[in-house]
Amino acid sequence: MIQAKGYAAQSPTTDLAPWNFDRREVGPHDVQFDILFCGVCHSDLHQIRNDWFPGIFPMVPGHEIVGRVVKVGNHVKKFKAGDLAATGCLVDSCRTCENCREGLEQYCLNGHSLTYNSTEQDGKTPTYGGYSNTIVVHEDFVLHISDKLDLAAVAPLLCAGITTYSPLRHWKVGKGHKLAVLGLGGLGHMAVKFGVAFGAEVTVLSTSPKKEADAKKLGAHHFVLTSSPEQVAAAKGIFDFILDTVSAEHDFALYLSLLKTNGTHICVGVPSKPSEIPPFSIIVGRKSVAGSSIGGLPETQEMLDFCAANNIVSDIELIDIKDIHKAYDRMLKGDVRYRFVIDMASLQ
Repeated sequence: MIQAKGYAAQSPTTDLAPWNFDRREVGPHDVQFDILFCGVCHSDLHQIRNDWFPGIFPMVPGHEIVGRVVKVGNHVKKFKAGDLAATGCLVDSCRTCENCREGLEQYCLNGHSLTYNSTEQDGKTPTYGGYSNTIVVHEDFVLHISDKLDLAAVAPLLCAGITTYSPLRHWKVGKGHKLAVLGLGGLGHMAVKFGVAFGAEVTVLSTSPKKEADAKKLGAHHFVLTSSPEQVAAAKGIFDFILDTVSAEHDFALYLSLLKTNGTHICVGVPSKPSEIPPFSIIVGRKSVAGSSIGGLPETQEMLDFCAANNIVSDIELIDIKDIHKAYDRMLKGDVRYRFVIDMASLQ
């Protein structure tokens, strides 16, 4: 076994703390890479607190992982020692179902293996994430990243990036479309960057007037303060798509009223409690409420290549791992522009 060290929650009521554990040995198709940076996702906090479902403890969070390869298995063809590498939210899937065969491993019909708080495909071996110094992953779930970009700022692309890139690509959002991005946080700021890069007319919807300057700086064409009845009234029925990144409770009827006829409200944020959608808010105007997860491996690689070609990365604040709880507190207050990333050298 490979000795690893990281930060883990021992239970839903304990703080993250240093923890030593074992990774599997590098198999014929495995890649081991030392982790240089790991992004901090709101879902990390949700999962260590059991907000969504009972977790597997001890839990080592982290699924926005970039690093450098130190060892590969005998049959590995895609990577060699010294290469940069990345892993996002998935470390395996069944490989055989219809969705997996189409490169949609995020929708694996037999159950994929998440990077943490999950099990390997044997159904019993826990997975441990990127708040650690090294990781071993099957080469099919390891991604290539460019050395032309800031590696720390690349890390959040593995979740925040692909979570917003995938629905925009699926619904073919681009030139001629009016896209509203609801919420300007870790997900929202990437949605703005991608929406603009794809040629859409982008508007940020936010309850905070302080976000307007940042929205414009990120490339948004317009800003609507949703706590202003006048601004909301002026925005009624104008958007083709709303990409909803909000993970707190919010009023769907209000935002659905901003869609055009046949408009689509796409949910990528995950509130802790179920949302209410009044039937008339979708019946009138033949509107749709849809959802999207991350992307599959082919699409995630496509996204990383697109970012390298277009110089797109996340706006980040680099932190020491010992400051993770302060980062969580600030994240809950929206006090981050726009993604925390852990410098894993601080774990040494």
